[in-house]
Amino acid sequence: MNKPDLKNYTSKQLSFFVEKLGLPKYRAAQIFSWLYRPGFTDFSQMTDISKEVRALLAENAVIGSFSNYTEESSKDGTVKYGFILDDGAVIESVLIPEDDRNTLCVSSQVGCAMKCAFCLTGTLGFTRNLTPAEIINQVTSVIDKIRANQSGQTLNSEKMINNIVFMGMGEPLLNFDNLIAAIEILTDQRGLDFSQRKITVSTCGIVPKIHELGDKTNINLAVSLHATSDSVRNLLMPVNKKYPLKDLIEACRKFPLPKRRRIMFEYILLKDVNDSDDDARKLAQMLKGIPCKINLLPYNESGELPYKQPAQERVDSFQQILWDAEYTVIVRSSRGSDISAACGQLAGKSA
Repeated sequence: MNKPDLKNYTSKQLSFFVEKLGLPKYRAAQIFSWLYRPGFTDFSQMTDISKEVRALLAENAVIGSFSNYTEESSKDGTVKYGFILDDGAVIESVLIPEDDRNTLCVSSQVGCAMKCAFCLTGTLGFTRNLTPAEIINQVTSVIDKIRANQSGQTLNSEKMINNIVFMGMGEPLLNFDNLIAAIEILTDQRGLDFSQRKITVSTCGIVPKIHELGDKTNINLAVSLHATSDSVRNLLMPVNKKYPLKDLIEACRKFPLPKRRRIMFEYILLKDVNDSDDDARKLAQMLKGIPCKINLLPYNESGELPYKQPAQERVDSFQQILWDAEYTVIVRSSRGSDISAACGQLAGKSA
């Protein structure tokens, strides 16, 4: 029987595990606070816990970490990691540095079942859900990597990674329980101590789970929209056949937003597919009344897929129509275009 990975447990779950081992409940807090310290990989490092307890833990559990990975660095500072899991599967994380922050894009599944037409991950198919530990280890591995490059400076995790976005491989809301556990560990003061305001979960539109996510967390919601009609969205995103735009937009209207928070709508601009002025006007009408901001993403061409990036004039016109409708609109430039930075590229190389 495989030993459980302690990083799969929330603080409360770890308490149950510790009690089953016959240890006093207070040990759970001690153990949990060690798991997410910089560079922590082994029970022997728990210097304020007796050797006997450490031996008992080592006999009954493991502490997972990522030691096997590939790395590609872009001239714009973007770094893409391909983490190789125990079963040989590869998942991706992307570190996106900007002047005032570092954002880490993490994966929630091995592959993806959504089969979005513009996404390379969709061509890989779905293998399995990631465990909470495999989600968390993406963050801790990159933090340790940054820390190693900081020449010994003492920095907390949020200064090294300011934002975590679940926008990597997979559909987070189809790995819901493990997602919630990972968020709980990320935001636990004894864990990685991130603010929920610094975490964003992106969904392609799993309508029944959207409200549940809002009920159980105060994280930010991002919705991959990418079309203004069911006919186009059906072609681009097969999930729309099960959860059409009307239902998705209604779920967004009912999402329990904290004060001064907005939903982020993501819209990939595909040349001659969804980038017309008429599409922009329809988008403005569709989102009317929803506290939101819109991220326009000119398509990051991969070579393996047929879609093209619109001309800058087309992007500017689309943005201007939304500005005129008084939306906050940001055009996200492609990052890491000189490396395998489109979702699924690095895993595809390793497959």
